[in-house]
Amino acid sequence: MFDYYLRLALASLRRNLAMTTLLVVAIGMGIGASMSLITVLHVMSGDPIPGLSAHLYVPHLDPRPLAAQKAVYGDASDNLTYIDAMALLKARRATRQAAMAGGLVLMRDTPDSPAFKPSYVASRYVTADFFPMFHVPIHIGRALDDNDIAGHARVAVIDEVLAHRLFGDADPLGRTLRFEHDAFTIVGTTAGWRPQPLFYNDIGGRGMFGDPDLVMLPLTTALDLDLSVNNTACWADPDHGANPHLGGECSWLQFWVQLDDDRAASGYRDFLANYWREQKATGRFERKEAARLYRLDAWMDHAHLAPGDLQLQLWLALGFLAVCLLNIVALLMAKFLRRSAEISIRRALGARRTDIFVQLATEALLIGMGGGLLGLAVTAGGLWSIRQRPDAYAHLAHLDASMLLATLALAVGSAVLAGLLPAWRACHVPPAMQLKIN
Repeated sequence: MFDYYLRLALASLRRNLAMTTLLVVAIGMGIGASMSLITVLHVMSGDPIPGLSAHLYVPHLDPRPLAAQKAVYGDASDNLTYIDAMALLKARRATRQAAMAGGLVLMRDTPDSPAFKPSYVASRYVTADFFPMFHVPIHIGRALDDNDIAGHARVAVIDEVLAHRLFGDADPLGRTLRFEHDAFTIVGTTAGWRPQPLFYNDIGGRGMFGDPDLVMLPLTTALDLDLSVNNTACWADPDHGANPHLGGECSWLQFWVQLDDDRAASGYRDFLANYWREQKATGRFERKEAARLYRLDAWMDHAHLAPGDLQLQLWLALGFLAVCLLNIVALLMAKFLRRSAEISIRRALGARRTDIFVQLATEALLIGMGGGLLGLAVTAGGLWSIRQRPDAYAHLAHLDASMLLATLALAVGSAVLAGLLPAWRACHVPPAMQLKIN
């Protein structure tokens, strides 16, 4: 029976190619504009580390005095001060905990890579739990460990892409790299660790999109050498001659903990609240806000990953899709009602209203499929244009399998939904109104 409806629908669509083309274009353009931006938001808000995200948390403390001005870029309280980060690290109230910061470090040529031109590389200064907590895969060698951190070792773990760029197919382990003016020994390479977004990064610094860090160094060593830090926000001048990174007047460290279940998370919240009260009692914390603990998904919401202009463009695109659907409803209504005589003859010959409704819905289904194919092409073009933009998230604009299916489903669903009212209206036209008795 469906084959019969399909043949009738194809014949009807071929009879008026201009109307059919208009309907397909309207669906395709509306779907393409909407899905381009939906796809970008999808990849920007996706789970960056599946299987672990439910167990990763960010402690949030705000030690700024009440008189402190709001930072120009981001919120200074999104990072921790050295004093607070070390206190939480020393307490060891989580399964794992890691303090870290990012910076651009000048990498110079060495006897092991004499042809390498000095350049700045994205680096991350970490404590030992960074690697097992985030499941950073090691290609060869080993990760940084507690001995490296405690011993302020001059060792580095580098990305395998950087290792290949520097040494080709040669073994990089044991080779030397020079960062700024100091030599570091390579003890391991990471294997294709590319979380997107870069959830562990500082919100107000290099950002949460883009290329991952190419070099991992011990946090203690980075402090010894006073390596650059991406995002340091200070609300008071440190003591004369003191390193601002070692005090409690500047926030710059990201801090993550691994908590294996809700009970552990609740216990850590209590620990943070007690720490807050202790610090407030000393006069250090002046604000009324209590300490907070963000799970990874909540932290990504807090970071407002999707720019406001992108969200506005999405709403405009969805509005455009709604206008397209309203026009399709009007066009299908006119198309179906113009066939009232044909529908009435079929009803007089014994066709049920259900048969008429299914036939007209099949036409809408075919229009939706055509609009979906066109929408895929428009979406691909829209994503290509987004990738040409200078925004940090632009390189993520690719259509994956789930978004491809969603595009087709949205197109077909929209067309069928738009065709329901016209089909229902057409199949309820009284046949006697159209039949003439000679």
